[in-house]
Parts: sequence; C-alpha cells; structure tokens
Amino acid sequence: MRNLWIFISRYNAFFLFIIFFTVGIYLTVKNNSYQRSVTLNSTNQIVGTAYERLNVFKRYLNLGMVNDSLAAENAKLKSQLLSLTTVDTAKDVKVVDTVTNQDYTYLAAKVIKNSITLRNNVMTINKGSIDGIKSGMAVIAPQKGVVGFIRDVSEHLATIQSLLHKDTKISVTLKKNNALGSLVWGDGNFDIKKAFIKEVPNHIKMYVGDTIVTSGFASFPKGILVGRISKPNVATNDNFLSGEVNLFTDFSTLQYVYVVKYKKAEEQKALESAVKPNE
Repeated sequence: MRNLWIFISRYNAFFLFIIFFTVGIYLTVKNNSYQRSVTLNSTNQIVGTAYERLNVFKRYLNLGMVNDSLAAENAKLKSQLLSLTTVDTAKDVKVVDTVTNQDYTYLAAKVIKNSITLRNNVMTINKGSIDGIKSGMAVIAPQKGVVGFIRDVSEHLATIQSLLHKDTKISVTLKKNNALGSLVWGDGNFDIKKAFIKEVPNHIKMYVGDTIVTSGFASFPKGILVGRISKPNVATNDNFLSGEVNLFTDFSTLQYVYVVKYKKAEEQKALESAVKPNE
C-alpha cells in the first residue's frame, strides 16, 4: 500500500491531467450537439465492429456443428436430385431406384481418418453398428463419385476399404450404352484421381469424355456418377478392353461421405449363397 501511495504521489500531475481531460471531454460532449453526435457515431461504429468480430469468432467455433447439419441435409437433397422419393426427415433418407425397384437409404458420416498415399488405403468414419452400419455397404461421395465399401465395424466407428485399394472392384457401365465393366485402381498408376475400367467387351467402343456410372448390380444404386474416360480402348490379352478414367471423387478433400444401406442386401446374399458353383 505504501508503494502505491508513493507511485500516485510521484505521478499525481499525470493522474490529475487524465481526470481533468476526461471531465473536459464529458462536458464538451454533453453540452455540444455536434460533438455529441460525432462521439455517438464513433462509439456505435467501434461497438458494431467489435460485435461483428465476435460473431465471426462464434461462427468459426460452430463450424463443426454446421457441417454435420449440412451433411445430413445434403443427403435429403441428393435423394431429390436422383428423382428418389419418400423422405422421412426423422430417419435416414429413403431412396427408391425406379429402374431396378430397389430401396436404399443414405446415412451421412464424417471422415475422421483417411489415407491416400498407400497401396491399400482405408478411411475411418464416425458411424458404427448402433447406426445400422454393416460390413459390405457401399459408400459414395457427397457431390458425385464412389468412395468404397464398409470394411470393419465397431459400435461407434467403421472403416472403409477405399476405391484406392488393390482389392476394391466396383461394377460399372458406360452411361451411353450400359456396357458393363469393372472399376479398379492402382494397375500401374497410383494417381488418386485416376482409375481403370476393365473387362469391357471388345466390340464396345469407348471415347474420351464418355461417362462411367455404377451398374446397380452390387451395393451401389444404379447410375451413381464415377468419372469420365480419359484414355479409351486399351487392348488386353483376354479379348476385353480397358480404359483410364478420371474420377469425380477427390479423395484428398473428403470430409463427409454417404453410407448406402441396401434394403434387400441380406435377402440377396442369402439367395445367392444358396446357388452352388458350376450349377
């Protein structure tokens, strides 16, 4: 306390100046309309700027919640874009494939881990068995493109065997004529933006720019956009053609994905398992 008094007494002139200066400003603003209006306008501008910066900071803190909400909403919008019906806002988005009469639902999930530099790439999402996720379910990208298949599932998490994996094979077709093929990755080219369509009948001609879509013969709904042909009609030794495909999915920026739940998956699996090979 003694030191405080010594400090104040030493700088009393400065403190008196501050007090008289403040009083002078107050009296000037109070008794002069012009100075009062200028002061109020300046104060409002400063306060407004401060509130604007505070709101920007609050919005930044809420980005995670907003992204989760947008992902769920995009799942509903995606169903409408695909001309699909019966959206239950309280549940997963129901998808009815009008071509093959198959029922699907899309479940939005957040990517919490993703590898793209390996020969066999796997990603992890924040949905698991309590959300109805099962091994073998197809996974697609939010805008367009395929991602892969569900691999292992725990209660709250699941891993995805990415398209960027040597064991991933997806049944696809040329959109223009429904010619079947298989989509694979890493056959001599480990570019994450490219894949290969193989096993295309050799009487089918592919052209640069041809669109590749899912065939609907596996877990994926029919007609999901995959990519475009960049190098067509590469001959193979088995009387089939192959081609290089520029993928629509950008695996380096994936933050959200849609898990596709196929309503008849268990029924189809049980039926097909009853068929003996070579029958």
